[in-house]
Amino acid sequence: MVRGHAGAELPGWYIEDRESGMLYKRGRLLGEGTFGRCYQLTEVASGRVYAAKVIPRARLAAVGIGERVEREQELHSRLRHRHIVRLHGHFADRSHVYLLLEYCSRRSLADILRARGRLTEPEVRYYLRQIISGLRYLHGQGIVHRDLKLSNFLVTEKMQVKIGDLGLARQEAPAGPGAHPARLPRALCGTPGYLAPEVLDRKGHGVPSDVWAVGCAMYAVLTGSPPFEAAQRQGLYRRIRAARYPLPPHLSPHARDLIARLLAPEPAERPSLRDVLDHGFFTQGFTPETLPPRACRSVPVFMGLDPLCRLLRGAAAVLVRWPCQECRD
Repeated sequence: MVRGHAGAELPGWYIEDRESGMLYKRGRLLGEGTFGRCYQLTEVASGRVYAAKVIPRARLAAVGIGERVEREQELHSRLRHRHIVRLHGHFADRSHVYLLLEYCSRRSLADILRARGRLTEPEVRYYLRQIISGLRYLHGQGIVHRDLKLSNFLVTEKMQVKIGDLGLARQEAPAGPGAHPARLPRALCGTPGYLAPEVLDRKGHGVPSDVWAVGCAMYAVLTGSPPFEAAQRQGLYRRIRAARYPLPPHLSPHARDLIARLLAPEPAERPSLRDVLDHGFFTQGFTPETLPPRACRSVPVFMGLDPLCRLLRGAAAVLVRWPCQECRD
């Protein structure tokens, strides 16, 4: 058995699911989470590649961890949507539990943003439409994600976005006739910079807190930085409660307005995801049907736009402003 940092045991290079007889080869580390690591895992017989969430059995003994993993597995196994990472199966050996997830070879929007600095508004519309589609499906199933962020928006070989990591997702309690949408237990969980004001105030997670996180992600990909930053955690929370964030001048008026609506401090004032898609940012702006793989590393050229705009974009991709709204960052 190989040991990783902090003394954590790694699975072997070859891993067998004794129940099915399947043999898998462990590949590169894809990421690390609260409960374990995620590795590329290849099924030896077929060559099929998975992203495997690998959780040490020793971690399952910690209070609540085993229950969380079991809940994630049960909840995730019911989901079928083109913009939700699929759970293909699970198994265990003497030292680890393995969740076999859909492999997204182009990593995440966080990785793309690190390579690019920031994205153009047409790209953001392209990605957000898919994220909203997946999130509407989750909410329609009564599920609140509770940890939406750029690193959990995974990108496939074909440049499709899929919502991943449902480790903190929870099913909402059904509301009675005429009641307001139910809120989840008032736990302070998630990623600090993406937490909504009501979550910080221990009023519980709900659909509006996922909508807030979408606003944080939209801001981050358009500007290259998260909306809320501070040296100390309490300073960060003060900024979040006040919805105080800078607005760079390169953002279009529609982008500014939608961000302001998504990051409204009061949950009831935030738009529904259906209303988000009806906003001028989407209805009055160009959205590409697809993106080329090179968009993971450099500004794409959108065919079909004004020829002068394309020429200027190719010659001056570093400019902050473009000569027309559709060619602006």
